[in-house]
Amino acid sequence: MSAQDFLVELGTEELPPKALKSLAEAFLAGVEKGLKAAGLGYAKARYYAAPRRLAILVEQLATQQPDREVRLDGPPVQAAFDKDGQPTQAALGFAKKCGVDLEQVDTSGPKLKFVQSIAGQPAESLLPGIVEASLNELPIPKRMRWAARREEFVRPTQWLVMLLGEQVVDCTILTQQAGRVSRGHRFHANHEVRISNPASYAEDLRSAYVIADFAERRALIDARVAELASEQNGKAIVPPALLDEVTALVEWPVPLVCSFEERFLEVPQEALIATMQDNQKYFCLVDGNGKLLPRFITVANIESKDPAQIVAGNEKVVRPRLTDAEFFFKQDKKHALEDNNQRLANVVFQAQLGSVFDKAKRVSELAAFIAARIGGDAERAARAGLLSKCDLASEMVGEFPEMQGIAGYYYALHDGEPADVALALNEQYMPRGAGAELPSTLTGAAVAVADKLDTLVGIFGIGMLPTGSKDPYALRRAALGVLRILIEKQLDLDLVQAVAFAVEQYGDKVKADGLAAQVLDFVFDRLRARYEDEGVEVAVYQAVRALAPSAPLDFDQRVQAVQAFRQLAEAATLAAANKRVSNILAKAEGEVPREVSSSLLIEPAEQTLALAVSQAAEAVAPLAAARNYNAVLQRLAALRAPVDAFFEEVLVNADDAAVRANRYALLAQLRGLFLGVADISLLG
Repeated sequence: MSAQDFLVELGTEELPPKALKSLAEAFLAGVEKGLKAAGLGYAKARYYAAPRRLAILVEQLATQQPDREVRLDGPPVQAAFDKDGQPTQAALGFAKKCGVDLEQVDTSGPKLKFVQSIAGQPAESLLPGIVEASLNELPIPKRMRWAARREEFVRPTQWLVMLLGEQVVDCTILTQQAGRVSRGHRFHANHEVRISNPASYAEDLRSAYVIADFAERRALIDARVAELASEQNGKAIVPPALLDEVTALVEWPVPLVCSFEERFLEVPQEALIATMQDNQKYFCLVDGNGKLLPRFITVANIESKDPAQIVAGNEKVVRPRLTDAEFFFKQDKKHALEDNNQRLANVVFQAQLGSVFDKAKRVSELAAFIAARIGGDAERAARAGLLSKCDLASEMVGEFPEMQGIAGYYYALHDGEPADVALALNEQYMPRGAGAELPSTLTGAAVAVADKLDTLVGIFGIGMLPTGSKDPYALRRAALGVLRILIEKQLDLDLVQAVAFAVEQYGDKVKADGLAAQVLDFVFDRLRARYEDEGVEVAVYQAVRALAPSAPLDFDQRVQAVQAFRQLAEAATLAAANKRVSNILAKAEGEVPREVSSSLLIEPAEQTLALAVSQAAEAVAPLAAARNYNAVLQRLAALRAPVDAFFEEVLVNADDAAVRANRYALLAQLRGLFLGVADISLLG
């Protein structure tokens, strides 16, 4: 079967830069889906994307759809005809479904069947529908119309190229008649560009100052920006999302170095970087210590004969932005950061839970409570908590919301606050996402945990629980943040005590009955997903959860120990034995004795087990006290042989009530040793 390259390019007005890459990827996925559904084979396919065009190149596309056979099975023959041989409604209905008369249906087998051979269609006739369907399915939140037309797309269309081999595929899509004429760069080559064949597409456009390959433009920008930054003895800050956006803004990228006045460096560099990246799409430069340099790189869409004019234009445009940031910074420093709490007393945190200042006071008390228990400074944590929301009322954060926390850090330093207090004002929001940075100070960790627990308790306390995908107060993220801070920073905080304290802070603003338990369940439930992501089996999590450890760090240490124990050869047998013991003790009548009487140990196997349990208890006591749960379970694994022998040779439910009770006591001690770490009966 013959094959030829296929090209489709849809020309438009400038496409939204943040969406260009995803639109191109979706376009490619839709075309490939259509080709596969039509049974049209091909070697490979790829997309091209530039500000004014989306294109797909399919290499070695089959020019003819293969013939195919359609077989439909109908009702059984006995149900298709009555006793007189007349067709029933079942037979007539099947024939109608097949679109033929009943005489054309095969009745020779046990069931009616219809077999139809369908000749394959030429690819040329199928491609317009495939392309159109893919364009209609693009993830476009808001489509637009243009002129008096009814057709809708993300932007008005301007031209359409569709070639199969060297021949134009005759069709009209989104008001554009297909041809072989594309268009060059809007300024360098503002004329029609003839595409001779699909394989020459990229080079034909390159000759007209258009690099159609998104990945090529991206790599070119990335490399040139790094090169220019090195020439300035700096390093460029190149966020992937910004690089994608800039790539989507230019057809012929020309990076250029620009500068700004050094006086602006007195402003927090995060604010300068934010405004240059978000508003101007510039790449900022920093030195080897991460300090901002008075330089930035802009990416022009034109190869100018006088680049200095472009540089000067960008420097002129950025100056007002930096001047605004400078003004806000100076205004905010005219008064103490703490004064902002007066304004926050009139800002609602949540209608039922009071103002933002009310929250800051609660966070202050709770942070002090937490700091005292994790080895931090309670006074500094309280101070940081009181200042934690102050920068929300600053001019800087009002203009640059992403500066919350960061602005507070600079203003606190300016006011002479201790370094860890200043840092905590930013660290309270950490981690800002999955895998993101954690607080570096104990003060910051205390405030971060306090802030998140206060939100959890308050929102749960007024009954606004997250449901499905709706979580407006980001409670799941808050819970995960608490867990990450406490576990990864090895902070031994009793969460039961901390949540109870947080509930008290709210007083009668929340329904306290059962609230603490509800919040704790929610937080510890988040651990299950965390461990699943780490490859820890659910049964391991459940074995530890059954004991309800109150500190996340302790919970994690137990989980890691049980996970390691699970790999031991003795694990399965001991888990089964624990399950058996649990069932036996659950059915025991009366209270099981606390102590084992040696005089009632009759069988050699129970005497051996009693000695082994006693020795194990003595050996693991200091290990358990030190929370060396891994060593505890390693030691208890040695009980496998005496446990196996006991169940093989000893009748637990002896006729003698005293002997039976004594054996229950022995088994209870055995189970108690394992319950010091986890309920391993759940591992079976």
